[in-house]
Order: sequence, then structure tokens, then C-alpha cells
Amino acid sequence: MNPAPLRRAGLIVFAALAALLTSASPAAAHGADAPDGTDYRATVTAVAPARPGLTARLVEAGARLELTNRTGADVEVLGYSGEPYLRVGPGGVYENTRSPATYLNRTIAGDTRLSPEADPAATPVWRRIGDGPTARWHDQRTLWLDPAQPAPVTADPGREHRIRDWVVPLRAGDRTIEVRGTLDWLPPPDPYPWWAAATLGFLLLGAAGLAPAGTAAGVRALRAVAALLTVGGLAAVAVAVGRALDAGADGPGGLLLGLLTGQTWTLLTGLGAVAAGGYALIRRAAADFPATLAGACLVLFAGVPNLAVLARAVAPVAGPAGLARLLVAIVLATGAGATAAGLLRLHTAARAARPDLARRVSH
Repeated sequence: MNPAPLRRAGLIVFAALAALLTSASPAAAHGADAPDGTDYRATVTAVAPARPGLTARLVEAGARLELTNRTGADVEVLGYSGEPYLRVGPGGVYENTRSPATYLNRTIAGDTRLSPEADPAATPVWRRIGDGPTARWHDQRTLWLDPAQPAPVTADPGREHRIRDWVVPLRAGDRTIEVRGTLDWLPPPDPYPWWAAATLGFLLLGAAGLAPAGTAAGVRALRAVAALLTVGGLAAVAVAVGRALDAGADGPGGLLLGLLTGQTWTLLTGLGAVAAGGYALIRRAAADFPATLAGACLVLFAGVPNLAVLARAVAPVAGPAGLARLLVAIVLATGAGATAAGLLRLHTAARAARPDLARRVSH
């Protein structure tokens, strides 16, 4: 074996890092600027009075409010001045281009410049923006937009605080309906235990690369790396699925669409790590390079984009936040460990090949 695979591994890892940095901004903007994590938990507590077929929930870690209307009749969402803002019904979703909320709600920060035609007192002008019974939007009534923390949090950051109760009014014919909810601040978790666990896993797995290749110990080490790389890939896939579900994916078709449009890199690198781990278990002789590449991609495209999960109370992943942190820690440990082990094995193989090459040249 010659040093070329080692050089190729280094180049590909560098290229993967460059690709990550290049695509960071578009990725962060996906899903209507959904946060990577937050310490504010928004919750829908009721739709009152209740109406069969009309439901509301928060998605994207609370960044957007979702309203689904299967009542068979139109329901209007009212804007910040009580004007018609959205119309959701059997004909699809429409926005009122005269409502200031149409422009303010385009970003989570609410900093979009108003159109000159925005006038909450004007007759609505409806524009169709969706063909389903569901609308999702940023709503300032459910969010904390001030960059400074609320005063109670500053005074006592060690415990949970109720920031406010909120109401988003709806109108169905001549009746008023309210989506009611709460906004709470949660103390963020300590990220250092998770970093310590990921670092320990990385060191233990990376040390497997020190076992001499071609020996029984080397074979066992490669099997351990392959098995744990597969676990890391499955963890990455679980993170991708959890994020797609938290973004509002509904049903198998919606989940698949959410994965392919919003979690592409996390999903692909997770599946790639599973494939590389399986390949290493079956074809041990030529598995070092694929395992090294898969591990590097796992860290760069599934671990790094989800680092905020380790330090935020509310993770943009369906299910318990603690489980999301565990999955991310597994991704980091197994990806970095497989990369280190693979590079060590490739380096050892390259050094062993040099004397043999020199002997052939001398003869």
C-alpha cells in the first residue's frame, strides 16, 4: 500500500469542511429561519371554543405557529391590529397583502420592511400561498423577540419562569376563536458533560486505530470501529427524523419530503456512515478509507450543525431534549473516533509499505 489513500483522505476531509462552511448560511436559513435551539418554550394550551377539525400547534422549536383547518369553512387569522391576516380553508391558504403582519412575520425577528400598500384598515387583498388546509407562520405574540433576557430571568436564571400567556385571535364567520398558549424560559443545560462524554468516546474509539493491521487485535479493532460508526450513522438518521417531525412533517409522505428538503445532509451522512460501517464489517481489507471519510462527514454534516442542541433547553427535535443531546453526542464521538482510527490505520499501512517499496526498487 502507498501513502496515496492517506493523502486522499486528508484532501476529502478538507473538501468536506470547505463545503460545510460554504453551505452554512443557506442551511441556517432553511425552514423559515428555524432556530438550532432556544431557551424559550412556547406551548399551545387550547383552541377556545373548541371546534372539531380546527387544531393548532407550535413547530420548529416554537418558531412558527401552525393552524390546520379541516372544518370545511374558512377561518381567518387576525393580525396585530385585528385585521384579517391569513385565511385558511377548503380553498387553500391565502394571505392579505394589506396586512402589516404579512410582512412582519416573514422572519422570526420581525424586521422585514413593510410594503407601501400595508394598511390594517384597508379592504383585504387576498393572495393564495398554499393549497392545503395548514398554514405556518412566525407570530410575534408567541415569541420573545428582545435580545435581552426578561427581567425575572436576569434576576434568577437558575429556575424556570413564565414569561407571559398569549392569545392569537381567529375569526370563523361572525364568531371569534382564540388560540391560547404560554411562553416560558427554561434554564439551559450544562453542555460540558456532553462534551466530556463525546471527547471520551472519540479518544477510546480513535485508539482502536493503534492496533496493528493484519493481526487479530487489528481485526477486532476494525470491527469495533465499524459497529460504532454504524451506531453513529443511525443516531444521525434519528436526529434528521426528529428535526423533520419538529418542523411539522405529517405522515410518511410529509416526513420523507421534510427529510429530503430540510435534513438532506444529516440524512445522507447518517446513511453513508451506516453503509460504510456495514462495508467495513464485510470487507475488512479495504474498509479504512470509506470508514475515515464517513466518520469525517458524520462530524461535519450531522454533528457540527446540531451543536446548539447541547447547550439549549429546547431542541428543534421531536421528543425529549435529553435524547436529542445524547444522539448528537453519539454522532460526534463515533464520527470523530472513526476518522481518527481510520487515519491512524492508513498512516500505519503507508509506513509499512515504504520499506517494501524500497526493497522492490533496489531489486
